[in-house]
Amino acid sequence: MRLLRGRAADPDRDYRRTREMTDRVASDREAALRVWRPHRQVAFGRRDASSDGYERAQAAARDRGYAVVERSVGGRAVAYTGSTVAVALAEPTDDPRGIIQSRYDRVSDAVKQALSDCGVDAREGEPPDSFCPGTHSLQAAGKVAGLAQRVRQSVAVVGAVVVVRDHEELAAVLTPVYAALGVPFDPDSVGSVARAGGTDDPDRVAAALEAALTAERDASVSHIRDT
Repeated sequence: MRLLRGRAADPDRDYRRTREMTDRVASDREAALRVWRPHRQVAFGRRDASSDGYERAQAAARDRGYAVVERSVGGRAVAYTGSTVAVALAEPTDDPRGIIQSRYDRVSDAVKQALSDCGVDAREGEPPDSFCPGTHSLQAAGKVAGLAQRVRQSVAVVGAVVVVRDHEELAAVLTPVYAALGVPFDPDSVGSVARAGGTDDPDRVAAALEAALTAERDASVSHIRDT
């Protein structure tokens, strides 16, 4: 497995690094993992982009100092403060649709293990009216993690977002964003590792996620320069 660390200088170039990682997995059939802290941004999903209020939602994010990007994995909008941790696990597959649930189960178990190592006993599910609502979430004093999956012809990507701290700041930007999109949202549904009594150190959370997701696998490390 290849392990990619670091981030590019801006959100757009950083997004391309993940896409390039995925393309390489599709061509050489070696799994790759990226665990990192994205730039301060709001990442919108495809359903958001087709909403009548999309331009207002983008403006709400920018007015609060967040860059705006569009993502191919996941559902509704997700915000990152710079301390939020993201995961992208790309694996080759010969049966694109056959093991979707097993991939979710495996990655969800790894995220739960990492959260436990960071002091949080998370359980499956999410509070009502959470950000990026979905069926693959983890909660502890609010939603702390959400998972999504995208499957292409020869590669599957499981993405995750883990809120380490700044849950109030995330709620503050997502409230007007979701209002513009016309999607129900409860600000108090935003949890974090710190809010649940765990660490507030995103580097510790990232290291725990790396360890859980690479367990019993040989990993070669490469770095992205933030330039």
